[in-house]
Amino acid sequence: MTQVKITDTTLRDGHQSLIATRMRTRDMLPIAQKLDSVGFFSLEVWGGATFDTCIRFLNEDPWERLTDLKQVIKDTPLQMLLRGQNLVGYRHYPDDVVIKFVEKAAENGIDIFRIFDAVNDIRNMEVSIKAAKRTGAHVQGTISYTTSPVHNTDGFIEFARELASLECDSICIKDMAGLITPHNAYILIKALKKEIGLPINLHSHSTSGMALMSYMAACNAGVDILDTALSPFAGGTSQPPTETVVAGLNNTQWNTGLDLPLLIEIKEYFEGVKDKYRGILDPISEKIDTRVLIYQIPGGMLSNLVSQLKEQNALDRFEDVLDEMPKVRADLGYPPLVTPTSQIVGTQAVLNVLMDERYKVVPKEVKDYIKGMYGKSPGPVSEELIEKVLGEEDKPITCRPADILEPELDSITIQAKELGIVKKEEDILTYALYPQIAPMFLNGENREEELIPAPTDQTHATHQPVYNKFKVVVDDEVFEVEVEPIGEMSIEEKRPVPSGSTEGGIKSSMQGMVLGLKVKKGNPVKEGDLVAIIEAMKMENEIHSSYSGIVRDVFVSEGDTISAGDIIMVVN
Repeated sequence: MTQVKITDTTLRDGHQSLIATRMRTRDMLPIAQKLDSVGFFSLEVWGGATFDTCIRFLNEDPWERLTDLKQVIKDTPLQMLLRGQNLVGYRHYPDDVVIKFVEKAAENGIDIFRIFDAVNDIRNMEVSIKAAKRTGAHVQGTISYTTSPVHNTDGFIEFARELASLECDSICIKDMAGLITPHNAYILIKALKKEIGLPINLHSHSTSGMALMSYMAACNAGVDILDTALSPFAGGTSQPPTETVVAGLNNTQWNTGLDLPLLIEIKEYFEGVKDKYRGILDPISEKIDTRVLIYQIPGGMLSNLVSQLKEQNALDRFEDVLDEMPKVRADLGYPPLVTPTSQIVGTQAVLNVLMDERYKVVPKEVKDYIKGMYGKSPGPVSEELIEKVLGEEDKPITCRPADILEPELDSITIQAKELGIVKKEEDILTYALYPQIAPMFLNGENREEELIPAPTDQTHATHQPVYNKFKVVVDDEVFEVEVEPIGEMSIEEKRPVPSGSTEGGIKSSMQGMVLGLKVKKGNPVKEGDLVAIIEAMKMENEIHSSYSGIVRDVFVSEGDTISAGDIIMVVN
């Protein structure tokens, strides 16, 4: 009898895929003990986007989430998703930061590290794998599965051999977009079992509707572990339902041995949790969408893409972005679409659509990818794009990206202590990963975002939010008021832009946060000069002057939130 084990992803990928990673720790802890009693192979509770979301939106310390869960979940291994040299961020970090982060993650409660690289470049995984092995943790070397003209079974098997050579304890096939067919799942798993001999874990998403069929084919091929999520946070862009898989394998040679009545009891708890988050649960994320077979957006990215387009007041361009995604992916050499490459490709596709011109705006992360800073692309990057982005002088690198990064843990520690934001060693790592947003969080200046009430009419669930309508309470009586702005308003001081100064106005092309201002009032600038950097859609985007002249006024400060179309300064 070949019992199949189950990794439940409800507390990480399940809610990342459906509600943009917004589940609070306080909604996890009451059910944690029952989850622990089920007998799962592991519970995926950390990594991925959870770290970013905790400090950016939830005003939660992700390290405390981990330790709080570990105090309750004592028998089931806790698992995290680690992006190799990217850790849980969006760039490569120096080796000293990677090693310290892995050590602290293990110390705080991670038992299983699922380590992957977005472009399957083994050089980007070596340091984190070796560091995790030294802690005594189980290391699951991961294949980022995708389909393209440059990906095939032989290539995935060769990559698995490289993972096995680093003494990984198991191999995960990470099918982040739900692309793996039953036939391909059977062929790949059968080959991996024969050629590699390590336990095999299949992780897939229900986006295309094939996942349950592929899971059954995987069982026939000898898979050891399947990823599922409790049904309220399953299906659509998330994993197949835990209860369904357990029931479906009952009375077969692959019987999971898990208690279905207990799972139903836990599922009922999560139904109540899901109701709390219905205001941010977009129907798009819950649907089967066979277009994923073309545009290949993974589950977590799809819900975030919807959220980002809403932020830019451009949800009506969703279909255009889907059409643009595979074109950008081909230009970039067919990277698997998993964080951070899904964000890189997705954000560039959004910008190409919103700017109505391809590659008019290219974020720093896209430039770094083209330069080779994320590793070797699976296929060749478009020569035309390389020339456009890097110019004639600059060339892509060929070495391991982290080899050109200087150690920074010591300097980051000094900076963090000078800022007065260090209460524990983990705070230094939080700052190292997110230097722009971590200080506000660690200083206690952040506020938890309010939960959006669920729409009373679900047919309007995808409508854009209205920001100029407010409820005002006067002497216990509630009034609904609508505020109409008059004239163009500056961001920080909310004062009208001086008359006639709109000529020469430099506008933001998207909503985001001002990370840096490169000029001051009175500075001379030339057309094309870099004048500001904003963070939009988790990427750094440069704003260049459209004019030559003198900076007459600056209407924003670093840290300000700005909207698409806002004038940030005037040059004439």
